[in-house]
Amino acid sequence: MRSTSTWLFVVACGFLWTSCGSGSEPEGEPLPAEVNRILDASSTAMGNVTSVRFALERGGAAVFIDEFESLALDKLKGRFSAPDRADAVLTVTVDESLTTDLGAVALGGDVWLSNPVTGRFEVLNTGYDIDPATFFDPEHGWGPLMASLTDATLVGVESRHGKRYHVRAVAPAAQMKIITAGLVRNQNVRIDFWLKRDTALVTAAEFSTVFEGRTTNWVFELSQYGADFDIKAPKLDG
Repeated sequence: MRSTSTWLFVVACGFLWTSCGSGSEPEGEPLPAEVNRILDASSTAMGNVTSVRFALERGGAAVFIDEFESLALDKLKGRFSAPDRADAVLTVTVDESLTTDLGAVALGGDVWLSNPVTGRFEVLNTGYDIDPATFFDPEHGWGPLMASLTDATLVGVESRHGKRYHVRAVAPAAQMKIITAGLVRNQNVRIDFWLKRDTALVTAAEFSTVFEGRTTNWVFELSQYGADFDIKAPKLDG
């Protein structure tokens, strides 16, 4: 099976499979260690994001991106540029037997996904539910998410690619659906965040979801805020 087009191969080798900025970055004066002030600052900061690199990894029970439940998402790495440009490489397991990579691109409301058989990009049809732009939607997703958290506590300061505030809270189902592009639905989620102490930008999040008695574990990593990404429509001629 051909797993990628030439464009996807260039993307994967050129930038999406490189390090997601995991090194420590310079930090300004930390915000006061008060959970409400941290979350207020985070809601504002996340709502003002212009670009970011993001990664999502799944463990445990499978979660499918197609209506036939043949493509289970394992992980993805992508880039977002406001207001609605994104590209990503998705690692999926096909029919519980074969692991392959797919490319996804979103521009101005249009979405393309590479065919798992031919590797060629095609307009996303209604049988799939994976728009990479919605994985990081600061206006409707991350900003409102940080403002709508409940039962929030500041766990402490931890080292995770630099010193971070670790906050634990409950996130509402509506916002979780947006920031996971529909992969998580119909349930509030207890979630752990790691945030930069000076800006309150989220750099990591971990949470678990349960569907039909089976648990799925998720890890988000966010980095390179404000980077200049050149996101283009894919070639459709193979």
